[in-house]
Amino acid sequence: MDREKIFKKILDCCFRVHTELGPGLLESAYEACLLYELKEESLDIKQQLAVPVTYKNVELNVGYRIDLLVNNEIIVELKSVEKMKDIHLAQILTYIKLAECKLGLLVNFNEKHLKDGIKRVIL
Repeated sequence: MDREKIFKKILDCCFRVHTELGPGLLESAYEACLLYELKEESLDIKQQLAVPVTYKNVELNVGYRIDLLVNNEIIVELKSVEKMKDIHLAQILTYIKLAECKLGLLVNFNEKHLKDGIKRVIL
């Protein structure tokens, strides 16, 4: 499936979850519901995927975890925070680099209007 079609499906799923739940829940609740929606779309999902850091040709597991990796090419990083900060963007950029992906989606479900909490991230 084309990467843009996958991205659109992910967005649609995010909007369905937000419409159903609204803002104010923990990130883990949104992640569980989004995982359900993405599986309903027959997408391949890896949840809480450990991503090692390679240093001097040695892989080190230092606790980095991608919230969701969709079809092995799109990283979805979920938040439920009052306001998105630069560190959240830095985090998804790091995950994109470490996982050698090109596209990511940063989603803050703690927004009245979800469109205000979505950031597409491309390397």
